Amino acid sequence: HPDEFRAGLDALAAGRTAPGLVRGTAGTGGQVALVFPGQGSQWPGMAVELLDSAPAFAARVADCERALAPFVDWSLDAVLRGAPGTPPAERVDVVQPVLWAVMVSLAALWHSHGITPGAVIGHSQGEIAAACVAGALSLEDAARIVALRSRAIRALSGRGGMASVALPAEQVAGHLAPWDGRLSVAAVNGPASTVVSGDTDALDAFLDRTAALGIRSRRVPVDYASHCAHVEDIRTELLAQLDGVSPRPSEVPFYSTVSGALLEDTSVLDADYWYRNLRRTVRFEQATRALLADGYQVLLESSPHPVLTVGMLETVEDAGADATAVGTLRRGDGGPRRFTESLAELHLRGVSPDWDTVFAGRRPGRVELPTYAFQRARYWLEDGAAPAADVTAAGLAPADHPLLGAVVVLADSDGLLLTGRLSARTHPWLADHAVGGRVLLPGTAFLELALQAGARVGCPRVEEFTLEAPLVLPEHGGTVLRLTVGAPDPAGHRPLSLHSRPDTPADGDPDDEWTRHAEGVLAPGGAEDAEADGPTPWPPPGAEPLALDGLYDRFAAAGFSYGPAFQGLRAAWRRGDELFAEAVVPAPDAARFGLHPALLDAALHATGVPGTPG
Repeated sequence: HPDEFRAGLDALAAGRTAPGLVRGTAGTGGQVALVFPGQGSQWPGMAVELLDSAPAFAARVADCERALAPFVDWSLDAVLRGAPGTPPAERVDVVQPVLWAVMVSLAALWHSHGITPGAVIGHSQGEIAAACVAGALSLEDAARIVALRSRAIRALSGRGGMASVALPAEQVAGHLAPWDGRLSVAAVNGPASTVVSGDTDALDAFLDRTAALGIRSRRVPVDYASHCAHVEDIRTELLAQLDGVSPRPSEVPFYSTVSGALLEDTSVLDADYWYRNLRRTVRFEQATRALLADGYQVLLESSPHPVLTVGMLETVEDAGADATAVGTLRRGDGGPRRFTESLAELHLRGVSPDWDTVFAGRRPGRVELPTYAFQRARYWLEDGAAPAADVTAAGLAPADHPLLGAVVVLADSDGLLLTGRLSARTHPWLADHAVGGRVLLPGTAFLELALQAGARVGCPRVEEFTLEAPLVLPEHGGTVLRLTVGAPDPAGHRPLSLHSRPDTPADGDPDDEWTRHAEGVLAPGGAEDAEADGPTPWPPPGAEPLALDGLYDRFAAAGFSYGPAFQGLRAAWRRGDELFAEAVVPAPDAARFGLHPALLDAALHATGVPGTPG
């Protein structure tokens, strides 16, 4: 709609967010790998809008319905639409075939718009969809595998469980020692994202231990344990039911999460492979690294909701790769508009769709150029201006804050992850805060970030906050921020930590580690209500004015170089042990901060006035 288009342009010019607006720095494209997750991306009503508006998607869903019919006693279309009398979508032998059909059909929708995979990768049952889309399995064989595999899993119900743990797999394995043989590492999703499975009572004890150690962990909402010894009980049944599956060589590279590497010959995707797919550890991080090493730069998750994207981005960052991850649909937003926004994310990163299909029936016409001479002007973007591994690339929520880029609720907990990128080019005012000749992020900026994080989780009070290491901004390039808010304890308190790393690893070293700069505790509730006695007199009665002459010269002599953005202190007064300050900040975007770091920093400069109690 023209009004919506104009509103989007206005928002772009003003640096605001708007529905349908996708912003960033243009990428160079690269090979696209389609990614298919396992269970967890489902939601009621997923993709129903596409059933009624996207012919390519609807046609492929109908194909999947016919392929599933010999193996299920329910209608795929009816389950997707939540029709009365359909089995509960949470049942494993319903949700897995339905997810398979949606993922395969989303891949067909991407294909109809000219987005074809250069490679495929799947997580657990997602490998069935990956093999089907790659052509290694017929649609009928894939339907058979996903239906009978999920039916066999029902026999495991009630005996075990699974949990996600925010630690590297090697550390998790060490914590499993007391339950050797009863608990296993089920999946390795990222550098600090591991899934454990096994006996219910052992899993309960393990989760109690991780909680006592302050390790973020969460039970996965299933009542069975796959990718562990429990699966051996259904081996004979599964091999018999899948006997006769006829895999074939595929021209599309298939990266196996059973082996963690490229599978050279997909004709080995027989019954034994699919048993190992369910029994063995899912080596998703390892397979993702293999993809990145082979030059794939766009990881496109073909699912109703991005559940692997954050883990993939963490792997991208850890590997120092030039790649990004993009989702397709989102929970509660599964229609053509969401799909088009994801397509825009791909286009922004240099992947070109088939515009004839994108604008089918409504392709814009050509407009005659004006006849007068061009008025030429150059608008030059510096190299390296693009955010590194910014999770908005996954279609996730923008943070709408000058120091932050995106925010996402962590899939394996009630925590929150906020990311951002700082540089002297994008935040020039930070260059006015130098100590010992180095530009440092002021401590007041750390506090502002903590307050912003707390406001998003209903914990507006910073109860504890410790600065551990300075954050030095590089002269060239930028710094990636990662602000993590943990799950609440019984009192509602949440742990907070802030890390950073260069957006371009030093000397090309992909092993640059994250540095923790601050940690703290966020608490619910706010400050006590101030007494409403009317406006407070200013300056305060009885306060003596302080002379600020030469203040910033003295700071500079001591190694604290404050530029104009941080020289906002205008007046100061003293009354006994109390100190009062009046400061201003000239920043045009000050209203987008809770409390602009330069403003609070300037107010604190009053403690440097000779004779003050600070």
